[in-house]
Amino acid sequence: MIKIAVLGHGVVGSGVLEVINKNKESITSKAGMEIGVKYILDIRDFPDLPYSHLFVKDFNIILNDPEVSIVVEVMGGIHPAYDYTKAALEAGKSVITSNKEVVAEKGGELLKIAKEKDVNYLFEASVGGGIPIIRPMSQCLAANKLSSVKGILNGTTNYILTQMIKNNKSFENALSEAQEKGYAERNPEADVEGKDTCRKICILSSLAFGQHIYPEFVHTEGITKIKLSDVKLAENLGGVIKLIGYTDKLKNDKLKVLVAPFVVMDENPLSNVEDVFNGILVDGNATGEVMFYGKGAGKLPTASAVVADVIDAAKHMDLRKYESWEYISKEESASLIEDIGEYEFKYMIRVNTNDLQNVKDLCENLFGSLSQINCDDLEKDIFAFVTDKLKEKKFNELYNKLKSDKLVSDSSAYRIL
Repeated sequence: MIKIAVLGHGVVGSGVLEVINKNKESITSKAGMEIGVKYILDIRDFPDLPYSHLFVKDFNIILNDPEVSIVVEVMGGIHPAYDYTKAALEAGKSVITSNKEVVAEKGGELLKIAKEKDVNYLFEASVGGGIPIIRPMSQCLAANKLSSVKGILNGTTNYILTQMIKNNKSFENALSEAQEKGYAERNPEADVEGKDTCRKICILSSLAFGQHIYPEFVHTEGITKIKLSDVKLAENLGGVIKLIGYTDKLKNDKLKVLVAPFVVMDENPLSNVEDVFNGILVDGNATGEVMFYGKGAGKLPTASAVVADVIDAAKHMDLRKYESWEYISKEESASLIEDIGEYEFKYMIRVNTNDLQNVKDLCENLFGSLSQINCDDLEKDIFAFVTDKLKEKKFNELYNKLKSDKLVSDSSAYRIL
């Protein structure tokens, strides 16, 4: 029997216990041996649970028990999750996690320790919940040279945007509904400001290109400023607004990495990913573009991915099985990412004004060739258009001039995917 310890009995932790208990026979068959939970670490008491006798409050009990060979970390946050993970790996125990924050910030270091100690550090559940993505990228697509990963990586923001698109709800009302349904936290900042998506695209970028990308170097925007008029303009253009995590290897070998709301055109398969679902496009030079799709969060989908990693680690106790990238310094990581000013996109721009003709002339003088978007079904004071492809630094220079003009009362701009 393989004995494991589960750190944290929140939504995912309780889901892990549920999956292990519910699917015990199937898990034993797939692992080739029985997997039993010896400890559950939590500062709270759960006296009414049938496995209440497994709870401990001192991590050292787990750390110093030689019978525990796999530690499941589902606590969330950096500390003490990172400290416990590092200690467990250094003690020769494999660690399974769903903690995207720790993997994004400390994954390179922890993978290095795992390699040195000849144990496993697995994190399939850290991106995409129950969607298989980490293992397919590192194994099934291993023969490919990957060039890009783009995706809708956060179910909360995708639900909010779907409500804005489909039901004409404001951002504030859609967020409130998401909170009522349990899709959004009481404090939704990590989701709506793009931080959660940033952590996930850093993990996928590190995995795709082999060196650790730190979240602090990735340009990140959220969805809080999106207005219904922007949603309608995107529809008139033939697309939808989605929060996208984006990483692309450029010809100079630097990486183009960012998180932002994009206008995703209808021909792009990501445009059809709605509600709490996630979709991820991975482009390889042998396979071409492949897509991964499914529910990106939730108790049992995430727990399913965690337990799958437990099975994998149990089957490979004597042969390390790992997802890996190089642990590098923050300075080295920053040097891998291209200056955002060099990124190139087309942009959709909305301008509110009381003087449509003069604003149109102003936009044409600034941006030159532009393609006007039909605004007949919107407020009469809106002029909207699409630019030619521009470098970000040039776009910002022109857009700042436009925003500061006295003719402009409000404006917005979105990159087009």
